[in-house]
Amino acid sequence: MKYKMVIREGRKKDLPQVLKLIKELAKYENALDQVKNSVENLEKDGFGKNPLYKLFVADYGKKIVGMGLIYYKYSTWKGKRLYLEDLIVNNKYRRKGIGSKLFDEILRYGKKKSCNGLTFQVLNWNKIGINFYKKYNIQFDDEWLNCYVDFKKIN
Repeated sequence: MKYKMVIREGRKKDLPQVLKLIKELAKYENALDQVKNSVENLEKDGFGKNPLYKLFVADYGKKIVGMGLIYYKYSTWKGKRLYLEDLIVNNKYRRKGIGSKLFDEILRYGKKKSCNGLTFQVLNWNKIGINFYKKYNIQFDDEWLNCYVDFKKIN
């Protein structure tokens, strides 16, 4: 049986496979021990009363082989924008155009929702990711530093 790749909005039932992709990315980035999320949290936060994110998946014969997770952010300078938290394609399915199809769908979604841009991060050592995004005329910023606070570590 020949399967067709479908890019679609994610569903609750996809979340166990999505979490596997998240862990696969974390392992690639040498940070698997930092993944604290769960299927339950993903469901509550993405499919609850006030969803915090939107999920797109690459579905290949009922197997989720890629995903893109986005949410809205607001720039005081530029207004409504999308933030791409992660774009992940299973290692076995890379170099088949799946990442491009997911990214294109996210760009279409952002335009449809009247966003004026998309922001995201890519690790400076991730040459494959950097080269992927260069195909889209992405602007890279070497001026801003990433900052974060872990609420469990402050009083």
